[in-house]
Amino acid sequence: MMQNLWQKKLKLNYSKDVFDIVQFGSSVMEGELPNDVDIAVIFHQISLKNQLNESQNIKKQIQNNVDIPVHVKSFDLYSFFNKSNFARESIFFGKSLIFGDYFSQRFGIYPRIHISYSLKDLKKKDKIRFNYLLSGKGGGYGLLRKYKGILLNPGLIEIFPEYLEIFTEAIKKIISKFEVRRVFLGIK
Repeated sequence: MMQNLWQKKLKLNYSKDVFDIVQFGSSVMEGELPNDVDIAVIFHQISLKNQLNESQNIKKQIQNNVDIPVHVKSFDLYSFFNKSNFARESIFFGKSLIFGDYFSQRFGIYPRIHISYSLKDLKKKDKIRFNYLLSGKGGGYGLLRKYKGILLNPGLIEIFPEYLEIFTEAIKKIISKFEVRRVFLGIK
């Protein structure tokens, strides 16, 4: 069960030095059972001591809203973009607790997942099952409509990042080989 804190409109107290507070990792993914909630606090340029104090204050406030442990990482904008920051990509795919949307939107980019697949080697009945999985059957919603996915062209689906687990688990039941790519779209 995802911990959709960004939708709760938490009343967090934080200083003007905070650029954004981002929930990322497994806790933002539908279909996941996270062990913890990962939070990144991104600051304008302030001292490390102030970053740590402010981060701990934010962590306590968030911990009061969840039943699982909260882990907080703090960055100033410069250190966030440093190539040694291995959490950077995951944070870009995270959700802002301040703005209620993807963190990457602060920079004019929109995260998506592209899933490419081939039905070439499938039996006809499995091709039909796959089509029903994506598009629905008998008036029922398929995955694409239910989770606002898009069939870009035959063999390529675009979905929102938080639905990756739902799509991959369903697809695995029919197709053994498919490719998942994290992509960013430009300004909409």
